[in-house]
Amino acid sequence: MGTGYLALTDADREAMLRAIGVSSLEELFADIPEQLRLERELALAPAASEVEIERELTALAERNVHVGRELSFLGAGVYDHYVPAIVEAVISRPEFLTAYTPYQPELSQGVLQAIFEYQTVICELTGMEVANASGYDGATVAADACFMAAHATGRGKIAIAETVNPQVRQVVKTYAPGFGLEVVEVPHSGGVIDPAAFLAASQGAAAAIFQQPNFFGCLEQAPDLARAATGAGALAVAHVDPLSLGVLEAPGNYGCQIAIGEGQAAGNRLSFGGPHFGFLAAKKDLIRRMPGRIVGETTDRRGRRGFVLTFQTREQHIRREKATSNITTNQSLCALAGLVYLSWLGSNGLCKLGETCTGLVELLKKELDLPLAFAAPSFKELAVHLGRSAEEVVREAKKKGVNPGYPLGRDYPGMEDVLLVAVTEKRSPADIERLAEVLGEVLA
Repeated sequence: MGTGYLALTDADREAMLRAIGVSSLEELFADIPEQLRLERELALAPAASEVEIERELTALAERNVHVGRELSFLGAGVYDHYVPAIVEAVISRPEFLTAYTPYQPELSQGVLQAIFEYQTVICELTGMEVANASGYDGATVAADACFMAAHATGRGKIAIAETVNPQVRQVVKTYAPGFGLEVVEVPHSGGVIDPAAFLAASQGAAAAIFQQPNFFGCLEQAPDLARAATGAGALAVAHVDPLSLGVLEAPGNYGCQIAIGEGQAAGNRLSFGGPHFGFLAAKKDLIRRMPGRIVGETTDRRGRRGFVLTFQTREQHIRREKATSNITTNQSLCALAGLVYLSWLGSNGLCKLGETCTGLVELLKKELDLPLAFAAPSFKELAVHLGRSAEEVVREAKKKGVNPGYPLGRDYPGMEDVLLVAVTEKRSPADIERLAEVLGEVLA
């Protein structure tokens, strides 16, 4: 490894010190109190060659277990759906892979058009009228939706269903104090939210957030929840799985003002938890309160179709007190993967995918033959009672090459024996039989 790569020669150090106008490292660090200085060499192992480093990093990476080596039924917000080859073929093109913020539209028409088409697809999926260029993930867009609602209503309270993904709820609660918001959680009853309880909690709220399908995989009475929220004067916010919208009604069609969600399931691999992308769409009257940026379509002086950044409501561009976001960028590459995937799948494919996931849940119920935690209909995920610690069952099943799911006791006290099992189109009937066999052995 050459010194030009590491730039750590004495000559390099002297050149940098001269450039900033100091004569030595001691002078550079003169303002750092003595008691804060280490005053010894770092306790580092001897330098290794590139070959040795690569070997060590490979060994560390092989300690990770991925879905190619383990039969996984783990979901809980991130799902193992099939990613077709066309997705990586498109997003690996250099004009997309290396693109940064498209500030100069004359140089960025391809990226801008891709974002515009992504926004269009999200609007079509959710039944909304405007969508932004994407957010970091499904949790941060939930926090953004809260701030949007606070701006729009002038209210200082957020109602959020207990059946919303715990990580999403935690991010909302983390952001809320900075926005001056109070967060009230609505307890579930039998795995779903009672519309009457949701109505009561939504009184005086800026936004009322529910998830469909919810974190347990159960289908909420979504239209009733939306009516309860709007009846209390709050904005109804639905956190949705985009791949459920081939078989479930779009939130914009049953009264929601904002639709948000995690887009990972659409064209993005698990990637050990990220990066992924969040989507946020709303009714048109909220467009000037939306976070991030929005790409719009226009024509140039010659009448040619073109794309530009239309709205940028972040503090970098407008007065801080009027900004609705301090997000500095969006997840364009991951969102592009979602666009390519959804275009490849098409409306018929999306419907068939949803039907497949629903059918696999029914097969799962039959094969596992375990007590259901909840009676509500399910999509893609099923919560079952194991009769013993779900954490222990997961550890023992993994020794047999099967990850059976997510222990709900991690987030919901009293559910220590409940396992959340996810099935996608990548799980075959034979895979489900194997899960039933392993759980039978572990629970025997």
